Amino acid sequence: MKPYLEREEVERMEAAAAHLRDRLLVRVLFRLGCRVSEAVSLEAQDIDFASGTVRIIHLKTRVRVICPVCGGRLARSHTFCPACGGKVEGVTREEQTRRKQRILPLDEDTLALLSEYVERRGPVEREGKRLLFGINRHRAWQVVRECAQRASLGPLVNPETGKTRGVSPHRLRDSFAVNAMRHDDSGVGLRLLQEHLGHQSFNTTARYRKVSGQEHRLWYDSLWPEMDNGREGAWGSGRDLPGADQR
Repeated sequence: MKPYLEREEVERMEAAAAHLRDRLLVRVLFRLGCRVSEAVSLEAQDIDFASGTVRIIHLKTRVRVICPVCGGRLARSHTFCPACGGKVEGVTREEQTRRKQRILPLDEDTLALLSEYVERRGPVEREGKRLLFGINRHRAWQVVRECAQRASLGPLVNPETGKTRGVSPHRLRDSFAVNAMRHDDSGVGLRLLQEHLGHQSFNTTARYRKVSGQEHRLWYDSLWPEMDNGREGAWGSGRDLPGADQR
């Protein structure tokens, strides 16, 4: 078992899809590396066939807990308000929604698949919107899981915890990131991947270097350059090591 899917395995999932919509969903989740919430929110108007790009809109809701007396911000553990000093007996919750947008490029094959889907009237009219897929997050998870099962793909393993997990929309996003990292793990590649995935923190993107297995291997190999050439290092066979005669 491994922590991510190879491109060939994702193509098997696409081939196993029951409908063009399901095939396109798997394709978009993997080739764009977008979040499942972003994929199910896509509208037909978000696709720019002329420029070969897609507009991704990410909505993030945060809940703030504030003091009902002075309006100061509170943590859940606060017994007294740090702003006014009053005892916290009741709190007010405020929801803040942040809207972020990014424009991502699309490859020619995916553009062609999208064009075919739109021509077949795949988008769903709902509340004045032409939603590309017209399904919710739960159904998207089901579609991905069903495609993985039909493609006979086993579970993936978390390299940090050792726990196994099934193929899901987020695993497709992870697999995109890892494959991108394997292709280019330079500083520029990392920055572009961060922008593409919509990560606020660079550290979130950098963790894919570890998952891809390249960072650790390159570091370790750099310690023993002589091993790459089949030559012994400066210490010879080990007989000249300090204390070698005492072993």
